[in-house]
Amino acid sequence: MTALVARLGRAARTPDPALLALLLIFAALAIFLPGQAKASLGFTLESLLGVAPFLLASVALAAYARASGADNLIARAFSGRLAPMILAASLTGALSPFCSCGVIPLIAALLAMGVPLPAVMAFWLASPLMDPSMFALTTGTLGLDFALYKTFAAIAMGLFGGFGMALLVRNGAFAEPLRPEVGNGGCGGGRVRTPKPVHWRFWDEPARRLTFGRSALDTTLFLGKWLTLAFLLESLMLAWVPAELVASTLGGEGIGPVFLAVLVGVPAYLNGYAALPLIGGLIDQGMAPGAGMAFLIAGGVTSLPAAIAVWALARPPVFLAYLGFSVTGALVLGLLFTLVG
Repeated sequence: MTALVARLGRAARTPDPALLALLLIFAALAIFLPGQAKASLGFTLESLLGVAPFLLASVALAAYARASGADNLIARAFSGRLAPMILAASLTGALSPFCSCGVIPLIAALLAMGVPLPAVMAFWLASPLMDPSMFALTTGTLGLDFALYKTFAAIAMGLFGGFGMALLVRNGAFAEPLRPEVGNGGCGGGRVRTPKPVHWRFWDEPARRLTFGRSALDTTLFLGKWLTLAFLLESLMLAWVPAELVASTLGGEGIGPVFLAVLVGVPAYLNGYAALPLIGGLIDQGMAPGAGMAFLIAGGVTSLPAAIAVWALARPPVFLAYLGFSVTGALVLGLLFTLVG
């Protein structure tokens, strides 16, 4: 009880930045723009409901692994033979139905269980860019060649980020990828502990049941508050920065628009499905296809809401590496599509 009171006291003295930001933004909207406050609240709740299955599944997986001791087993299963692991993660990511924010809970669970950062980064970068439904819609909107190249781009982004991260890790970087508040409670810890026998039926032991409950609650609260903030900001960007305005800045031909597309696509949010007809219309009007491809890649991986969620989860060096791989990959793949398209 004393420890709990002390923990609450520390929390009261140090306001949570995500909760404070949510409170201030909603308060400002309620006072000055009540209509937008209502719209943003509805959008945020709807988005949270949409990502809830992924969030709950990832939380349950991470909590189960920690309570049973299977996190050490999973981490050992991913040891060695890093190259095939990165390739598998890139291919799996390109087929998974995760958006840039929806993949965050799974990433937290994988890192918490000790899965190597290069493999996680490969999945992280590839996953938001393509899935079966996106492939079908891209084919119908922009053509089969565009859809095939975007699928290639998703896999290439995963391979680039995975092997790039492997090179950095090999040189001693990123020994602790998760933030302390995540690794020490929010997501179960990012370091493999001393191997112990796995107790798959963890519910038979009160101490393990307690571990499961605490881990699940801490992870849900941590990821939930940051995803809520991300979706709130997303609602404001969609309301105040129309998708048509963002896409229209990418008109023109040549290499220049590709660079501009990456610069605009990194901070801007444009839903991958909604972006397709807009990009298709601009390409019909003369925009370089490579610029459209670069925008879809950069925006799909590093939109502002996703970046906020990543910032909350990973230490700053990992966050900067994530941005670096995203920007560089989007630029190179956009320029390559300009040459071969």
